Amino acid sequence: MKKNMKKIVLVTAFLFVCAGFLLAQGIPLADINLSSLEHQQKGMLVLGGWAVANILSGSIFAGKTEGAQRYFHQMNIGWNAVNLGIAALGYYQAVTADPDTWSLAESIRRNYNLEKILLLNTGLDLAYMAGGFWMQEKAKSATEHPERLKGFGRSLVLQGAFLLVFDIANFAIHAADNKHFDELLGQVRFNGNSILFSMNF
Repeated sequence: MKKNMKKIVLVTAFLFVCAGFLLAQGIPLADINLSSLEHQQKGMLVLGGWAVANILSGSIFAGKTEGAQRYFHQMNIGWNAVNLGIAALGYYQAVTADPDTWSLAESIRRNYNLEKILLLNTGLDLAYMAGGFWMQEKAKSATEHPERLKGFGRSLVLQGAFLLVFDIANFAIHAADNKHFDELLGQVRFNGNSILFSMNF
């Protein structure tokens, strides 16, 4: 019990010291969080813009085309209806968040979780593209609905490619924006009994 209490005190002290260090460097924690939220808002606006463009163009051309091209536009509409919902929810969460209330620990946790989600998404994006290529290949020998397979497949490749670029770009921007956390934590050492904190001047 004493050991656990000691660790709790050490971790609490560490967080206060880290927060003070950030302030001393002229980098208020709230400013780092606010910058991250602003990037998220811009990202959701880009995703939402892509979704609206696909829904509008798909709605126009789906009725004017036939065969695989028509299915291509239909899939774009359905796929981006989901994207639009994700973008709206993500934008709302970023706009309504209050970075002033986040502790250092929570800020790091949010940063880590967002980066994990973006990395997971890149894997899913590649899977979407692979599925799209498979559907197009399958369409060559399919006896039922080959045009639908071809059109849906082309849409999946396009949407997966966009999301892949989108997620990689967002990961890179977010990681760079939060480099202050890495710099801070790189100066900390924990040997099991105490926390060592060093500063370079």
